[in-house]
Amino acid sequence: MRRRDFMRGIAGAPLLGLATDAGWGVNEPANQEEVSKNGLAGRRFLTFNSVIRVNQIEVTRTQNEGFDEYDRHTPENVQALRQALAEGWPGAPMTWAFSWRALHDARERYATLRRLVPEFHDRYGDDVTFIPGAFFANAYNTREQVNRDLHEGLARVSEIMGGGFRPKSLIAGFLAGDNQQYLAEEEGIHVCQGNIWSQYAVDNQDGEGSICYPYYPSREHFCKPAQSRGDHIDCVNLDGWTMDFLAARRPGGEESRKRRQYSRMGVGPIETIGQFGPETGLRQMLATTAAHFDTGFDLNRWAWVTNCWELSLVPQVGHLEILTAWVRAIRERWPSAECLTLGDFGQIWRNEHRTNDDINYRFRQRGTGIGGSDANLEIRWFMNKQFRLALLRDWRRDQPEEVIDFTRYDLPAQEPQELTRNWSLMNRLNQKGIRPQDRPTPLAELPEEDRRIILDRYPGLG
Repeated sequence: MRRRDFMRGIAGAPLLGLATDAGWGVNEPANQEEVSKNGLAGRRFLTFNSVIRVNQIEVTRTQNEGFDEYDRHTPENVQALRQALAEGWPGAPMTWAFSWRALHDARERYATLRRLVPEFHDRYGDDVTFIPGAFFANAYNTREQVNRDLHEGLARVSEIMGGGFRPKSLIAGFLAGDNQQYLAEEEGIHVCQGNIWSQYAVDNQDGEGSICYPYYPSREHFCKPAQSRGDHIDCVNLDGWTMDFLAARRPGGEESRKRRQYSRMGVGPIETIGQFGPETGLRQMLATTAAHFDTGFDLNRWAWVTNCWELSLVPQVGHLEILTAWVRAIRERWPSAECLTLGDFGQIWRNEHRTNDDINYRFRQRGTGIGGSDANLEIRWFMNKQFRLALLRDWRRDQPEEVIDFTRYDLPAQEPQELTRNWSLMNRLNQKGIRPQDRPTPLAELPEEDRRIILDRYPGLG
């Protein structure tokens, strides 16, 4: 329920539907009053969010890694970020997430932030939620502890917002399947930013192996789309931010940084604006957006771009004028594009897809020549319930495509049971090229079983 609706005395219907035995027992489509139109077809979506925290990585309620970010989390920076979006896209809503410490810090600065953000909800329709563990909760906490954090953190958000408010989504960076199941079944929240597509050897957790558009996660592994009714978690799993497909095939690490081949370059500010400056950064952001809003839209008949601008980046990266210029350019180039909260976007997808059976995402992108996005290369991605497949070629030399990633989701998978950073899902062939078997391979040279699975789904590739 929206706090501002409650305060106006409107008893709006909740976003949760009634359970049914059809379609794996997933909830029926929710009330449509909360979304602008029905369905995905013909629409281009942007989602934008920010994170307010106290320490760089709040690994537990009492333990931190990184450094204190108190000086960056000011009311002035919050207002500047919100104004930058509003100037480029008047009235556009966004999603805010408070860390555990930001929800409880008694200092006046954070008390002010906890009063300020609800005003954005009232003015713009922003959603406000919780982020457990500052993106990496499962690397440092048991699943049971994460569930406790979810329950108490979300309750604290509702307390701060007042008026019967309940978040529409959760921001988590990475979140284990058990915790996404808890989020849906016990907390009644069915949208989670629960994977960061392609992340490997970056920051404090790896989660390579998922698909980059929405899906229902498997109980076996959050990177794996659910395969059956018994495997299904009724939580729409969303990517963290949209990346350049050519750059994303790079692993992280010192060698990549030395060559300025940042795997997470795309629309995000750190590896895009922060590394290449405002002019080149904006060019890259728009090229990455176009890969979805132009080519991806033609292939899928709808498109989605998402971005996270952590509040700590306002003084660190600066260039909020680039955020304004980017969203303004989106409105000018794609005037029908819509900016929604993560929760509203995820609910639209959930209303249309009750299972993963009919997801079939396709993408094609040529490199920009910036950083690790090789100008001479073209990549094609195919993503569905059964597998993901990436084909790479040198288009300037007119070379044939080779398979650089074939991740099967019909094979058993298991998340780590211990506290560790590596939560990736890799099996047949992975785009990062870090294992001996991860060598570019012609499709015709794949094992017979793998070729059959691919060609049964996409006979035109033969």
